[in-house]
Amino acid sequence: MQSITPQQIRSSFINASRSEAAKLTLPKDFESLDWDNLDFLGWRDEKMPLRGYLVVPGPKGVTGILLRAPEGGARKNRLVLCELCRDVFSKEDVLLWVARRAGQSGRNGNTVGTLICADFLCCGNVRKEPPANEINPDPAAVVLRQIAGLKERAAQFLARVQAK
Repeated sequence: MQSITPQQIRSSFINASRSEAAKLTLPKDFESLDWDNLDFLGWRDEKMPLRGYLVVPGPKGVTGILLRAPEGGARKNRLVLCELCRDVFSKEDVLLWVARRAGQSGRNGNTVGTLICADFLCCGNVRKEPPANEINPDPAAVVLRQIAGLKERAAQFLARVQAK
């Protein structure tokens, strides 16, 4: 992902009001992000922990989505798989993040949701090389497939939010 400015982030949201976008708190490590190892920018708002943001690059620039987490948090008695990174080894919490749809549909109260790592660690999860084995003798090729899958699934979720 190419580096983006706070202004580009705030103006990219398709399902947030201008005031919601203006009030968002950027990630605390924003100035030192490793943009080369990000396929999207995702973070939780420090001031409003039930609010999350997902900024996805595309052919026409970046598109931002405002997300909401459930008030109860993750259920502790079961493991669920993040739909974006699909990391089966991660011990991180996964939440059902919900987004208002863009446009009139969202203003009418329609939402879509998907399971995403609670702290948006997906970009790092897909870059972990698995041990070589008979099925996957080349761990680097596995990582490339995982990155491609992450990008595709993030774009699909974005398309669901944009759908009318």
